[in-house]
Amino acid sequence: MNATDGSSGQAGPRRERSPEAASHPDHSKNFRATALRTLALLAHRRGQFAGVLVLGALSVGLTVTGPVLLGQATDLVVRGALENPDRGIDIAAVARVLVWTAAVYLVAGLCGVVQGRLAAIAVQDAAERLRRDVEAKLSRIPLSYFDRKRRGDVISRVTNDIDNFAQCLQQVLSQLVISVLTIVGVLAVMFWISWLLALIALLTVPLSLLAMTLIGRRSQPEFARQWHHTGRLNAHVEEMYTGHALIKAFGREDQALAAFDAENERLHEAARKAQAVSGSLQPLMTFAGNLNYVLVAAIGGLRIAAGALTVGDVQAFVQFSRQFSQSLGMVAGTIGMVQSGAASAERVFELLDAPEQTPDPEAPVRPGEGGRVAFENVSFRYMLDKPLIEALSLVAEPGHTVAVVGPTGAGKTTLVNLLMRFYEPTAGRITLDGTDVALMSRADLRSRIGMVLQDTWLFGGTIADNIAYGVHHATRDQVVAAARSAHADRFIRTLPDGYDTLIDDEADAAISAGEKQLLTIARAFLANPKILILDEATSSVDTRTEVLIQQAMARLRQGRTAFVIAHRLSTIRDADTIVVMQNGSIVEQGSHDDLVTLQGGTYSSLYAAQFALLPAASE
Repeated sequence: MNATDGSSGQAGPRRERSPEAASHPDHSKNFRATALRTLALLAHRRGQFAGVLVLGALSVGLTVTGPVLLGQATDLVVRGALENPDRGIDIAAVARVLVWTAAVYLVAGLCGVVQGRLAAIAVQDAAERLRRDVEAKLSRIPLSYFDRKRRGDVISRVTNDIDNFAQCLQQVLSQLVISVLTIVGVLAVMFWISWLLALIALLTVPLSLLAMTLIGRRSQPEFARQWHHTGRLNAHVEEMYTGHALIKAFGREDQALAAFDAENERLHEAARKAQAVSGSLQPLMTFAGNLNYVLVAAIGGLRIAAGALTVGDVQAFVQFSRQFSQSLGMVAGTIGMVQSGAASAERVFELLDAPEQTPDPEAPVRPGEGGRVAFENVSFRYMLDKPLIEALSLVAEPGHTVAVVGPTGAGKTTLVNLLMRFYEPTAGRITLDGTDVALMSRADLRSRIGMVLQDTWLFGGTIADNIAYGVHHATRDQVVAAARSAHADRFIRTLPDGYDTLIDDEADAAISAGEKQLLTIARAFLANPKILILDEATSSVDTRTEVLIQQAMARLRQGRTAFVIAHRLSTIRDADTIVVMQNGSIVEQGSHDDLVTLQGGTYSSLYAAQFALLPAASE
């Protein structure tokens, strides 16, 4: 697209407070669906995740073997010291067992390290893929979606929520999987050593599960609120930063700070509740683990006294009991993290599920190169119950300039947004050289149109890159020629690095609003489109520069169809056709000379008011 200003999408309806912004979510919408969708996201890395599970199982199996070997070493010591005091302790046998134990723990640790690296690679790959999906989705979402959403909240979903989701997923794979495998492995060995002690160890499990269930149900809504308010706070900060000059100009710093404090307090309260509720689970799990430890030690001592178990068996069992309790505690500890990640995942998936713009036709039509634009009985409304444009018809012949004027809210910018297919008409059609633009691909349509908007937009890069934004592989000579045509070459050469000056915070402050507008106009010169859209393109330049730009624009418009939206009527006197819009309809149409002499006409009233020719002004 040869649009020279990325803010074109903002020229739509006044933003309404979205349902999401009006009320915060009370709970996770569907945890099971989120979990299944997460698994589907990870499916393309199933080989790595299989490796994570295999290595995790191997690590757990070796770790579980350790206490058994240590129990055997303990029995060798006890037998040598108590049962065969004459022969003494078989130091060599004990040493062999300890060496084997150390080797087992070493291999288990290596398996854990490799498993952690595999999990990290797989998770970060999934996060990268999710970001690509979100970026691709944003290009398919109609502008009406952004009209209803606060920009900072969308940014928070793309950055904070995806990062939190990836971190939680990493913890799940590195901790939760290992903990669950450890619980299964430890229980199996515990039943093998003594089914009675194993059953006693399981007595605390129902208490742990009840605590995890109750606390999980209470903490999930709080995590959802936490990330909801994080998005709202980001939106507020983004708006305050963007409009910081306006805030200072109107002395609204205190009010902006008060609004920030209020939103920050809501975030603090939601985060405090989420962490307080989820944090209470760990002490309960510790209590259950200590209770388990006491019961196993007491009953195990009795079984040793009865001769049913050896000291090594009970020692191993006590270690298994501690591992069992720790694993349960780790599972409980990750529940809060899982809920936080699920809340973030739902916000990202909600963005991915947003309605998309109508797709391009499978066999798009390419119109001719004439540049004739026709609006045929076009109607449009941002909201179903509030019509904006009704049955509008307008023709712009090739090489003609059509100026669109009217009061604020008349539908002028909406008209060009419909031509660009930023929005789709609710009725009627728009044609380019007789071809319905809905039958064209958006890329083809927008490649034929160049835009210069009132709000300038420059991205982080050199000035040359900004001018060449709409033209791939433009040469430096072409960039310089476009800048000269836009009367931007002189001020560019006064900058420290000329065309290679980087647009950053420091350079951005050194370039005036008018100079930024000249750069966006230079883009249009370089793009050399068949159709031009100029939306208050000279609003930020001084009178002398405006005259120069008007002369350059006159040259640029030759042989091209041009739509000029203007409030300063002095800039459109030479337009072939002037269209006066009011309440979404064309009320007058003609040349400047025809309309200005029309007594009682809307255009003549606007012209007289702007140039102080009204009777009231002349008196």
